[in-house]
Amino acid sequence: MSKPLKISESAAVQMPMKTVASLIVLVGMGVLGYTELTSRLVSLETSRELFTNDLLKKSEQLPTDQEQYMLLEAVFSDVEKLQKNQEQNMTNKVNIEFLRDQLEKALKDIEDLKDKVRANGNGTH
Repeated sequence: MSKPLKISESAAVQMPMKTVASLIVLVGMGVLGYTELTSRLVSLETSRELFTNDLLKKSEQLPTDQEQYMLLEAVFSDVEKLQKNQEQNMTNKVNIEFLRDQLEKALKDIEDLKDKVRANGNGTH
């Protein structure tokens, strides 16, 4: 039979320093891996809880609220279109006023020329 192993406080164990350092590094990596894993799990659980709460809040909205939100979005897009249209109309107004002034001046010049032609007696054929 085999002899039973007796371990006491005075028992000595010899181990190379390279092995001791490897064991320390291995234990450290295990602790670091466990810490990272638990932090990732906590993060995922928190994200899930937030997502669930958001879904619950959205499910509490009545269909009339959702319809009102859609109508508000449509009104805002219409207002933006109207603002762009108004800006274009303001530019058109300036151009029309300028062209009206130019046309009035041209008509006045034409009348002046007609009067000069009539004054010279060349206006009748």
